[in-house]
Amino acid sequence: MEKIVGAWEARRKFGQILEEAFYKKDAFVVERAGRPMAAIVSVEDYYKWQRLAKERIFILLDQAWQRTQGVAEEELEADIEHVLQTLRQELRAEQTSQPE
Repeated sequence: MEKIVGAWEARRKFGQILEEAFYKKDAFVVERAGRPMAAIVSVEDYYKWQRLAKERIFILLDQAWQRTQGVAEEELEADIEHVLQTLRQELRAEQTSQPE
């Protein structure tokens, strides 16, 4: 079950929250001023998510490898460079548009 708790309550009841996350597999979203700041989940769920994320990466890499069989190396490198430049530009634009 997912529960939302304020930062102050999470601080006061940290031990209880840890036990509920571990034994009951409850997940907690910790908010400060109504804004979600962190999540507390069981370590079992955390490790499962890590494993699934790694498996997904390898699946995506394999799919990319399959799709690029027979494509010239120069063409692949040019496409990768174009994507990297686009991502860098988007990241710079996003960073400059966010207030500090």
